[in-house]
Amino acid sequence: MALRVETLTFDCDDPDGLAAWWAGAVGGDVNAVVPGEFVLVAQANGPQLGFQRVPDPTPGKNKLHLDFAAADVEAEVARLVGLGAEETGRHSFGEEFRWVVLADPAGNAFCVAEG
Repeated sequence: MALRVETLTFDCDDPDGLAAWWAGAVGGDVNAVVPGEFVLVAQANGPQLGFQRVPDPTPGKNKLHLDFAAADVEAEVARLVGLGAEETGRHSFGEEFRWVVLADPAGNAFCVAEG
């Protein structure tokens, strides 16, 4: 028996708002399982994104983050910043692999690389 990743869940203080933002970012559909408490974003490919209200979201650096691939990294970064993300850094391993680090409106880090 093998495990399958079903949902990647974010602890947050506004699950409805953060789910709506991520639905726009990934082109997903919002399913408010328990509005204001637990909201899912389903996408055509890949796991669901979950957003659950917690009284004290984990402080400090994320222990987990999402990595995305885009054919045109600059265009995708511009689109995400236009939606409300904040670019927080650019990194590379030589000339072969580069990525941009962003934060969603709640400060959760995620990356976009060429792919």
